[in-house]
Amino acid sequence: MKLEKLVGERFKERPSECQIESHAIMVKGGYIKYVGNGIYSSYMPLKRITRKIEQIIREEMDAIDGQEVQFPVVMPASLWEESGRYQSIGNELLRFTDRTGTGMVLGMTHEEAAVQLVREYANTYARYPFMIYQIQTKFRDEARPRAGLIRVREFTMKDAYSFHTSQEDLEAYYERCHKAYERIFARAGIPEVVSVKSDSGMMGGSVSHEFMLLTPVGEDSIAICRDCGFSANMEAAECIIENEKDEKLSVLSKVYTPDIHTIEEVCDFLHMDVKKSCKAVVYQRNKDDTYVIVFLRGDIEVNEAKLRNLLGEEVHPAVIAEDSGICPGYIGPVGLPEGITVIIDSSLQGASNLSCGANEKEFHYTGFTPERDLPAGTEYHDVGKILQDGICPVCHKHSIDISRGIEVGNIFQLGTKYSRSMGMTYTDQNGEKQVPIMGCYGIGVGRLAASVCEAHHDEYGPIWPMAIAPWQVHLCAMRIDNEKVRETADTLYDTLQQNGVEVLYDDRDVSAGVMFSDADLIGIPLRVVVSPRNMKEDVVELSARDKSFSEKVPIAEAPGRIREIIAKQLKLPAD
Repeated sequence: MKLEKLVGERFKERPSECQIESHAIMVKGGYIKYVGNGIYSSYMPLKRITRKIEQIIREEMDAIDGQEVQFPVVMPASLWEESGRYQSIGNELLRFTDRTGTGMVLGMTHEEAAVQLVREYANTYARYPFMIYQIQTKFRDEARPRAGLIRVREFTMKDAYSFHTSQEDLEAYYERCHKAYERIFARAGIPEVVSVKSDSGMMGGSVSHEFMLLTPVGEDSIAICRDCGFSANMEAAECIIENEKDEKLSVLSKVYTPDIHTIEEVCDFLHMDVKKSCKAVVYQRNKDDTYVIVFLRGDIEVNEAKLRNLLGEEVHPAVIAEDSGICPGYIGPVGLPEGITVIIDSSLQGASNLSCGANEKEFHYTGFTPERDLPAGTEYHDVGKILQDGICPVCHKHSIDISRGIEVGNIFQLGTKYSRSMGMTYTDQNGEKQVPIMGCYGIGVGRLAASVCEAHHDEYGPIWPMAIAPWQVHLCAMRIDNEKVRETADTLYDTLQQNGVEVLYDDRDVSAGVMFSDADLIGIPLRVVVSPRNMKEDVVELSARDKSFSEKVPIAEAPGRIREIIAKQLKLPAD
């Protein structure tokens, strides 16, 4: 490929709308162009990168007995009505009607399509287990697209669905897929990706894991134990709090607290540590706007994923009506109006002598001890967020670190959520009807490419790993008007291509600064420079984009040395 023919412009200045490096690099380097909110077109360099990522994914999915299929982008709403998700999913699912008035959806995920494809075929136990997968365009009407390809509305994704006749078989295959994912990310150039326990969310199922690239610009928070290695998404991490009960319990006393509303103001006014307070967070159910009040220790935040899972439905922050009987700023667990769902977080278990709202304007209680002052039989539920230096759920040490990460893949044990709701059954060895058990496994292709860029770049541009780089070699012919430079570069270009090497050839009549700046923005791992100075020595200069090496090689030996470097980086056998 000649660089002068490459469609797409490269820019010196960082685009003002880009908040993270991978987004800025991909715009500056001519990888993507903005089309609409969360929607981008890809230029050739990115397309070559994603094509290589897809090939890695295909090889690893095929190696664990996957069968590639393709589901439709547009599906009838009736398919999603079968599973119940047409009503339960919010505005992320794009719904529309066709010219006949039939309800349709634009696929954001394909569990329903997977079940529909195989439910007649897989009617006997003899046809299990099996896994089908696709690499397909999807659309999720994301409320807040951001960070270039990290969070978009239209995206390409590999999603796989496995079908089993027992939980044990699913668990064994789930582990095979987990290992395949580790190989995929290592081959793509980010072996540092970690697997964390996660919340299943709208996908359903009891067990799920996310594969996270740890980076300060990540959109997810991850709890990692620095001692035993436990890891989990903040949404799924158990929050363990150990309270030491005071030797002497105070009586529940009402205290005048004028014009004080926040937990910080209350604790400051009462000269109490925030850990000795009980705060209230109010929500409303989406379906009917009824109130849900969560009470938890003052230093703990509500984990809304846990709350949704506990309630089994969606909630939103409350707008408290005047006739609700709720006293904003002074809400407490003692003396609340009836008809309100009350959730007591486990962070209050064993606590004593706390401050809390008195459900009366300008008054709080002190001396609140949950085990004494709450009704007998009160249940405690874990709906809090785990803390930095909190207690690890596995080794029980105060060794939790909270990090940020980008989710590059996920796997779910779905169980029978979709197969049962959509009437999929098979006949077992005893002639009995059974419902198959499912697993689901996803990787965002564009997000993975952007994540690799986020992990591997410098101030000048990306540093693509050889396995997914748009080209393997960037050939720079400096002073193309020099006859020997032209002849040597042209010959090297032809020879490398004949030997299967992917080459981007820059033979433009531009300055060295422009040539090298473009080379940095394109980020090809191996650069080959042919220049008048090198021609005087009958050598060409080979250098790594990551600056790990630079060497001069005789012209005649250059093709062999280049293939040797590529083979080493790809971990292929030498010629």
